[in-house]
Amino acid sequence: MIKVLNVAEKPSVAKSVATILSRNQLRVRDGRSRYNKIFEFNYSINGQQCHMLVTSVTGHLMEVEFEDRYRKWHSCDPADLYTAPIRKHVPEDKLDIKRTLEEEARKCHWLVLWLDCDREGENIAFEVMEVCRGVNRNLTIRRARFSALIERDIHEAAQNLIAPNQWFSDAVDARQEIDLRIGASFTRFQTMLLRDRFVIDSAQDDKNLVLSYGPCQFPTLGFVVERYWEIQSHEPEEFWTINCTHRSDEGLASFSWMRGHLFDYTSSVILYEMCVEEPTATVMKVQQQEKLKYPPYPLSTIELEKRASRYFRMSSEQTMKVAEDLYQAGFISYPRTETDCFSSRTDLHTIVQEHQEHPVWGSYAQRLLDPGTGLWRNPSNGGHDDKAHPPIHPTKFSAGESRWSQDHHVVHFLLLVSTFAWQSFFSFWSNLAVMAFTESLKFSYSHFLQRLYELVVRHFLACVSQPAVGAETVVEIDIAGERFSASGRVILAKNYLDVYRFESWGDSMIPVYVQGQQKSDGMKLWAKLKHVRALDMFNPTALTLDSGVTRPPPLLSEADLLSCMDKAGIGTDATMHDHIKKLLDRFYVTKDANTRFSPTNLGEALVMGYDDMGYELWKPNLRSLMEYDMKEVSMGNKSKAEVLATCLQQMKACFLDAKVNKVKLLEAMAIFFNRSDRSNGDDSSALGENVRPCGLCQEANMVLRKNRDGNFMVGCSGYPQCRNAVWLPGPVLEATITNNICNSCTPGPVYLIQFKFRQLEIPPGFNVNHLGCVGGCDETLRQLIEICGTGSRAQARGRPTTTTPSNGPPTTTPRNPQRSNSRQAPCIYCYQTGHASTDCPSRISATRHVQSHGINQQNGESSIPCSTCGTPCVLRTANTANNRGRKFYSCSSQACNFFVWEDNLNNGSAPRSAPRPNISNSASNPSRTGGRGRGVQNAGRAAGVTFVSATGEPISGRRCFVCGDPSHFANACPSRGS
Repeated sequence: MIKVLNVAEKPSVAKSVATILSRNQLRVRDGRSRYNKIFEFNYSINGQQCHMLVTSVTGHLMEVEFEDRYRKWHSCDPADLYTAPIRKHVPEDKLDIKRTLEEEARKCHWLVLWLDCDREGENIAFEVMEVCRGVNRNLTIRRARFSALIERDIHEAAQNLIAPNQWFSDAVDARQEIDLRIGASFTRFQTMLLRDRFVIDSAQDDKNLVLSYGPCQFPTLGFVVERYWEIQSHEPEEFWTINCTHRSDEGLASFSWMRGHLFDYTSSVILYEMCVEEPTATVMKVQQQEKLKYPPYPLSTIELEKRASRYFRMSSEQTMKVAEDLYQAGFISYPRTETDCFSSRTDLHTIVQEHQEHPVWGSYAQRLLDPGTGLWRNPSNGGHDDKAHPPIHPTKFSAGESRWSQDHHVVHFLLLVSTFAWQSFFSFWSNLAVMAFTESLKFSYSHFLQRLYELVVRHFLACVSQPAVGAETVVEIDIAGERFSASGRVILAKNYLDVYRFESWGDSMIPVYVQGQQKSDGMKLWAKLKHVRALDMFNPTALTLDSGVTRPPPLLSEADLLSCMDKAGIGTDATMHDHIKKLLDRFYVTKDANTRFSPTNLGEALVMGYDDMGYELWKPNLRSLMEYDMKEVSMGNKSKAEVLATCLQQMKACFLDAKVNKVKLLEAMAIFFNRSDRSNGDDSSALGENVRPCGLCQEANMVLRKNRDGNFMVGCSGYPQCRNAVWLPGPVLEATITNNICNSCTPGPVYLIQFKFRQLEIPPGFNVNHLGCVGGCDETLRQLIEICGTGSRAQARGRPTTTTPSNGPPTTTPRNPQRSNSRQAPCIYCYQTGHASTDCPSRISATRHVQSHGINQQNGESSIPCSTCGTPCVLRTANTANNRGRKFYSCSSQACNFFVWEDNLNNGSAPRSAPRPNISNSASNPSRTGGRGRGVQNAGRAAGVTFVSATGEPISGRRCFVCGDPSHFANACPSRGS
């Protein structure tokens, strides 16, 4: 006897399949997982006696994730996630299920997969195959295709086993990898960028807030925000229209102006007065025709969700949960399908016959099956067929279950948890309240089940019914040259509307009118039916000029949103409700009592930021292309590798552009939220953007960060294992990584950084903006580090801390002392090693001299003594482009080159005897304003260079500010590397 291992997608499905195949003659035993039982019985497949073992998984057996090195948020640049290695493995909580499959597969000859017959189910099937083949390479593998958990479908599936579909599984693998890489990269990027910079009031715990991004989630949010913007931008505009009514013995007719309305008041008044002066109405046209109202197409998943939302105000998530329970109980067919047409093999009459005994719609089912009524009609073809499942239809008769929710595991779980919690803290009276609550919950869920089951049944009966028939009359009249029209309808046969109570097609009677003197046969028939005199001319009962205002469209309802997603190809029939739920869970949107969606401030700010970037990442276009490509994979027209390469390359380019333009996100968030003080003192706000590969550990990347003191550095993301770091100049105010790459520094790529310096903290002649390289080739950054150091001068000078010892006068110490890991750089005041700049004797001496500044007694000019030679330094005014009008002191002796800005002096900064930087041609060197930051690398060595001071006057006698030798500049100093 052949031993067959059967695997279903859920425990309830496994139980139903085993019960049907064994005719309830089975043995049950436990597996490794107590939730996934094993059912045993004998069964014959195509005449072959088999011993059947039926067990289950719980959805996906495996999950896709990055390797451990890339799983921590600060472990790498988010851009690296587009190429980072991933793995598909069985998570810890499903290892027991894996062990059960392995143990049973070792003893079996066949593996039959009873997974849901869609792409997702096919992918789960291949996960099960991978586990079972790992212990038994000789397994014969087959696939069972079924659409309903009813006896007919299950036995037919068992006798007609097929091969699994690799293309379907590949399409899901591609989608999983694309969603993982895109979602993780953008989620990390915008969460690390925004969370700690703003106080997001919508979050209860904003420190752990995750600002998620999903390639389906954001276009769905975009639909909501776009409609909201359309409403907000609408400007009401007043219009005028002429209305005409005529009352006779046969009734009241309301005629609409065929111009519609006019926005010009004067024109409207003129036309209205013409009608008032000649109010006689002449019947110009009477059109009578038969109208048909056709029944809906067979029911697909999207239509089920839309109609449940429209008729019962059920959310799409609720609808799918209830439909799944009805399917597992065998009452309806598989609820996830794109198909809206029945195949010729479907026995529609048999399905209708099962409902003849129903107390409500049973009589209608009997009329359908009676050939004499002529009510039957083969259902229309909606044009969609996923080749996996038929449209949703009833599969088992129910006269109205009294306890629909008795076997519903979700409700029972909620009841169990709520009862346990209440019994743990409250007494007998509270237990009575719990009992009342649980009974109410059972009733509510039972109500949902009955409603959805009724919708499925009535929809199916309507599909196989004749359309409703009505007689419609359209009458056009003329008043002073202006045309008006009215219409009326009489329902002659309701047909499908008798059973489909969710739709109406009401009567609207109007009097009988005749065109001129011609009395057509149709008019005579109407006149005979109504026993009234036909008219060809009449005077209106009322003729009014009415005003109104234009109105914006309403907010999107859930049905509207599902329609937008379906039309744009966002998500699948099985996932659309999940994307909507995710928006609500992340508090990107809210839903009111009328199931209409509005964006929250957070949702609107995110969409606004991406919209300002110019990249429509919130539009459906990109995702629509991805969904199309994945469908091509499922049909075998494209390979998984081809689709992955195309999609990820495209989205990585968008991601890199978003990083460069991240200021747009910050500006959009600043409109809605207050700034947070956490961003200045928390390493979690580090930029974390990849600058270059680490040359020390050669494993991780060097990333741009901002430390707790507000200073920028480039450090290894492998910290603390690797402590490689490059500190940037202290005056850096902003630093943004660009897409430009240095052509000379290795190992590469080394991305150039766009710097913005604090103007008051850089020497004269250095431009505020600089495109620089941290790979070692940038002379400008070298000079700024040597002159200004790597600590923020503004912090060092502005906030001293005063301490009072127990014995002695108070002492003042800097709040931000120089770090111990200063890489033993020379002191920025005396250019000697062995001490920190804060303890430099020259700085202390200079400070004392500065404090004694005053008025030069000889000529009345303000002056201070030079810290080196003691010569009075006269106050002067700069005339350079960057510092025109700024006051400074400088020594007249060319031997010491003492220099200090007056405003720096007043703020407490010490003057320096350091020479001013090498600036070619003018104090405002245009070569520093752009380029790759390497254009001035050799500027100091160029022949014939003329150096100027802050006043624009030529300077001679310059010396190297590393060793003091006047024969060369600092960038060519032989002592520089020592």
